[in-house]
Amino acid sequence: MSKVQKITPLFWFDTKAEEAATFYVSIFKDSRINKVTRYLDEGQDIHGKAAGSVMTVDFELEGQSFMALNGGPHFQFSEAISFIVHCENQEEVDHFWEKLSEGGDETAQQCGWLKDKYGVSWQIVPDRLPELLRHPEQEVAEEVMREMLQMKKIDVNRLSRIAEKI
Repeated sequence: MSKVQKITPLFWFDTKAEEAATFYVSIFKDSRINKVTRYLDEGQDIHGKAAGSVMTVDFELEGQSFMALNGGPHFQFSEAISFIVHCENQEEVDHFWEKLSEGGDETAQQCGWLKDKYGVSWQIVPDRLPELLRHPEQEVAEEVMREMLQMKKIDVNRLSRIAEKI
């Protein structure tokens, strides 16, 4: 018997839980949909969903368990909760930025934040960024911060070059 993850983030959708889970699984390596649960005749009126329609989708992204629920239009996503994607290099930043922003909104965000087509907020962050922002020379850290604040998608190569020039 496998151990259940202690905390599982839940995405609340009106009707697109399975579509969204499939989208996310297509973007991240080592990811899969584990189980789809459907509304039954009994209890279907709780969220106004028809018997047989998707109720929940259990899925994994890079080994992290998630659940998506078709719970109705009562709640919307906001930037108050976001998911950070740690990226080893600019190639990974570019990959996740391109895939997650497809059909979404990257224009209203800055500093590596974007909203996907379902309204979920993501932060696409290169692993090197904290090191550059904590540079031992304050002048360097401040210049990196100034540049980063002007970026939508973070360009870690550009920030690294700035840190090396000063």
